Amino acid sequence: MVNETDLRHLERAVELAAEALDKGDEPFGSVLVSAAGEVLFEDHNHVAGGDRTQHPEFAIARWAARNLTPEESAAATVYTSGEHCPMCSAAHAWVGLGRIVYASSSAQLTGWLTEWALPIGPVRPLPVTEVAPGVPVDGPVESLADRVRTLQGRFHGRIRPE
Repeated sequence: MVNETDLRHLERAVELAAEALDKGDEPFGSVLVSAAGEVLFEDHNHVAGGDRTQHPEFAIARWAARNLTPEESAAATVYTSGEHCPMCSAAHAWVGLGRIVYASSSAQLTGWLTEWALPIGPVRPLPVTEVAPGVPVDGPVESLADRVRTLQGRFHGRIRPE
């Protein structure tokens, strides 16, 4: 269940997605938060440079592997504007990170891309629970999913900036 603290961190993830878009990148953002509520790491997409693995969720997994104990990783939460892709879900599970809270789901993104007659991408958009069944997840959060849809639509030229 998503609470007020979750919403605050999820809002930041959506802000990071907007920052990515403002920098000409795909609008995805993520925040890693400790069990004590401390923001440990945050990032947004960096795929515009050509390396399609530069997702913020993957960066979080790498950072956690270098900087957290297994216990700290398991107790941490990742907040993200969009549900992890299979690559990031696998990295999350391999590193032993805890809960994921996302604003919009892979199914929603797939639906938007289909609605806009755009290709889905080279990797099947599986839910986190299919790739990493032991990872607890919460999402989507509809009030934020609408904002993510707008960011995605702007990136893909289907929604004009306000």
